[in-house]
Amino acid sequence: MIRVLLLLVGLLLSAPLQADELRPGYLEFTEKTPGAWTLVWKAPMRGGLTPQTQPLLPTGCKVTGEPSREISGISLVTTSAVACRSDVSGKSIGLSNFEASQTDVLVRVQPLGRPVQALRLTPAEPNAEIKAKPDRWQVARTYFVTGVEHILFGYDHLLFVVSLVLLLSGFWTIAKAVTAFTVAHSITLIGTTLGFLGLPQRPVESVIALSILFLAVEIVKKRPDQPRLSERIPWVVAFGFGLLHGFGFAGALNEIGLPESDVPTALLTFNLGVEAGQLVIVALSLALLELLRRFAAALMHPALQIAAYGIGTISAFWFIERTFA
Repeated sequence: MIRVLLLLVGLLLSAPLQADELRPGYLEFTEKTPGAWTLVWKAPMRGGLTPQTQPLLPTGCKVTGEPSREISGISLVTTSAVACRSDVSGKSIGLSNFEASQTDVLVRVQPLGRPVQALRLTPAEPNAEIKAKPDRWQVARTYFVTGVEHILFGYDHLLFVVSLVLLLSGFWTIAKAVTAFTVAHSITLIGTTLGFLGLPQRPVESVIALSILFLAVEIVKKRPDQPRLSERIPWVVAFGFGLLHGFGFAGALNEIGLPESDVPTALLTFNLGVEAGQLVIVALSLALLELLRRFAAALMHPALQIAAYGIGTISAFWFIERTFA
């Protein structure tokens, strides 16, 4: 059990280098007139992609003219005109030199007069087939998986949920707090994505780090006979911080991109994916705590303290990095 705890602490301490770095690339292939396409390649500069990672067009398609390039946020966006001699159905689209990447790439294909196709490229599968008749659930499935991955590998959001579980006692208390967090970040995620709300991303990311540090301090100072503010009204605290985390989710989704004709579907399923990933985190955390209670009850308190100090150290590092770097 001690070895398991040390392994968990080691994993936590390795997380600062990867905080909230799940930023998939985005490849959009749109037919403007018969045979004339526009290719937009949005490559995150911190996503593990190299300059050699470039789009592979379907057979019979080639770039015409000089591509335009611009920096958008933390991504390099390249726009190219493409001419295709024949229908692209049944042909593949993909990326070259993608196998060593640490990120995935979402692909949106919009043939003229036909449904949008949402595909996903991974280092293991760097090519995907453009279907003649796309699956109606493509967009939903693609953005649901992206949402799950963002909460599981976006370590600041993950640590906030874990901290809630470590701080609170009782299934229903945890359920209410997590539900409040869910409702709050859903409000700001949807509002920001649709253009009704907005905050500068850098300060938001700094305050998100502070929210995790706050919970870590609360765990360290937790006393059975003296419940703290976050224990007395955990749903209020979770709701308030959830609003900020929603801006963080929206920033990540903005970096990924949304298919213009499928925004409601993509937004809904991304949010559902985030919640599914969140439930996995809660279930695993509760399972680990239950194992400690049953088989190593004497280690429960030191384990919580070790985890809290580890989380606090990580979040303090993130705050400094995001504020002053």
